[in-house]
Amino acid sequence: MAAIRPRSTVSAWQPPVAGIAEVFHARFTDHAYPTHVHDTWALMILDGGRVDFALDRERHGVGLRNSVILLPPGVAHDGRTVTEAGFRKRVLYLDASVLPEGLTGAAVDAPLLLDPALRERVHGLHVALGAPELPAGAVERLEAESRLAFVWERLHWWLAGRAPTAYGAPGAGLAVRLRELLDARVTEGIGLEEASAELGRVHPTHLIRSFKAAYGLPPHAYLTGRRVELARRLLLAGMRPAEAATAAGFYDQAHLTRHFGRHVGTSPARFARSGRG
Repeated sequence: MAAIRPRSTVSAWQPPVAGIAEVFHARFTDHAYPTHVHDTWALMILDGGRVDFALDRERHGVGLRNSVILLPPGVAHDGRTVTEAGFRKRVLYLDASVLPEGLTGAAVDAPLLLDPALRERVHGLHVALGAPELPAGAVERLEAESRLAFVWERLHWWLAGRAPTAYGAPGAGLAVRLRELLDARVTEGIGLEEASAELGRVHPTHLIRSFKAAYGLPPHAYLTGRRVELARRLLLAGMRPAEAATAAGFYDQAHLTRHFGRHVGTSPARFARSGRG
């Protein structure tokens, strides 16, 4: 009896993160893309299986879990499954604010990037972007923008042929100023580019590295922790979980619950009841 092929599935959404036009997750078992072009960069990682594609009339095959595929805008390419099991992929479509079109030639020359560190950064960005059913407001924007900055840094290293710019040692004073900025914006939050601008146009990756060197965690994790602490105080003061969630800067109660459990080890509702008991 012939084996039953897994069903093909597709999920796509637009995240509230500048520079990312679309997130696309798919499992394909027998799909073949016709030759086509995009007006964005396609940054792809495989989670299983093998894929074969042609870029600018040169064929490539890939099935390595620690590799990254980068297809530039305006260059014809196709794609197809290689085995009956098909393949699973996650794609970020990035606009020119992330990668300028001037890097197209380098990407055509080497669309396969065998770089476990880059793949891990791309994977982390996908995790931060959530899933299509997650409300846009529940996306951890500061985290997603931070992870995108490090993906940008690694891609420029590959395409422009140069190491990341040396910004000097992480600055303790810079970290203190960023912490003060985060403390003043706990509920409303702040984007990475806005924080960079307010602190003197500091490069985002230098800003993040400085903060982590000083405090042992990245800015987005610090901000989430501050919000959880605020929610704890509001819950113990008698505020309902749904109201405490939005008052502390979370999108909704589910958003609070997801982080509260990780930080406190229980749900907001149970934590509130324990105080009344």
